[in-house]
Amino acid sequence: MTLKPARLLVVLLATAALPVFAQNIAVVNGKAVPSSRADVMIKQMAAQGQQDTPQLRAMVKEELVNREILIQEADKLGLGTNPDVKNQIEIARQSIVIRALVTDYLKKHPVSDAEVKAEYDRFKAQAGDKEYHARHILVEKEDDAKAIITKLKGGAKFEDLAKQSKDPGSAANGGDLDWASPASFVKPFSDAMVALQKGQVTEAPVKTQFGYHVIKLEDVRAAKVPTLEEVKPQIAESLQQKKLQAYQQALRSKAKIQ
Repeated sequence: MTLKPARLLVVLLATAALPVFAQNIAVVNGKAVPSSRADVMIKQMAAQGQQDTPQLRAMVKEELVNREILIQEADKLGLGTNPDVKNQIEIARQSIVIRALVTDYLKKHPVSDAEVKAEYDRFKAQAGDKEYHARHILVEKEDDAKAIITKLKGGAKFEDLAKQSKDPGSAANGGDLDWASPASFVKPFSDAMVALQKGQVTEAPVKTQFGYHVIKLEDVRAAKVPTLEEVKPQIAESLQQKKLQAYQQALRSKAKIQ
């Protein structure tokens, strides 16, 4: 079959127009709704566990068409020029762009395996090879702590006296602090705790920024330190946050704030 020049021109124009049409999922009142907008929304939904299916794409198309209809009406009413609305738009814009900045920074400054390993080794060394099961009674005054020690020497039960402790997290449990590494406590407390023998109570009140403590050591055991693979995601996330904080502080130090 031979196409006449005019017919051939129509076919060529129609073929050339196909990619243009494919760029939009709809045209609402003469305004195009780009397919790239649908791609972004589908990508966000996929990140939340949604499956990219024809049904999902149809739903997204309807949502975007409805949004376009509503935004056109809002624009007709001039709502976009309302100061409160403009501020909300700017805040939303900042959030989106800052999220892109963070993503870009982390992509260019990823946390390396060596950094994760070094942080794990530091944590492991700080945690030590032992865990301690201790109880304590926290009071405001040193004399009150001394009086508690005297009562304990006289035969009073530690758990009963712990009810007067100022530590709400342990008072109701007889002062029980459960198993923990020395690094979990402030240094004066941990130093006093590790110096005790099983079943022993501190001979003198232990002063920290929280007040005065009377400490009893219940038991000691070998520390159960998680493996690197078990905590690698948490360590990587923590290091990412540190990098971002340092980046933000560096930018702030260069900023002119009046």
